[in-house]
Amino acid sequence: MRLTSLADYAVVMLTAAARHQGDGWLSATVLAGETGVPLATAQRLTGRLTAAGLLRSSRGAEGGFTLARAAEDISLADIVEAVEGPIAMTACVDQGRHDCVLEPDCRVRPHWDAVNGAVKGALAGVSLASLARTPA
Repeated sequence: MRLTSLADYAVVMLTAAARHQGDGWLSATVLAGETGVPLATAQRLTGRLTAAGLLRSSRGAEGGFTLARAAEDISLADIVEAVEGPIAMTACVDQGRHDCVLEPDCRVRPHWDAVNGAVKGALAGVSLASLARTPA
């Protein structure tokens, strides 16, 4: 499993925002400049992350973005799901998806929920605050 570039960029941007927590509003331009994420992508991601409740936004000359919750209360799973949607290793566990030719006789399908839960649990165990800390 590999994160998409968009999910990776979202993690990088929110980590930067976490390092600035309490410093006021940040613009997408500042986040893009600090992280190296292309500005157009940063603008698109700030919209998604705001819609997902991970960022708060304020319009106007003094506006911008800030974390919507404490960095300790935002997990890697929250960020990945905000960009990618529900964490699932296979499409067959999505509600309403029945496009796998193996599904009628598949003996593995009943186990994917446990696998998905383990992956989501691992990602949920990593907080944004831990990602924002400077390594020793």
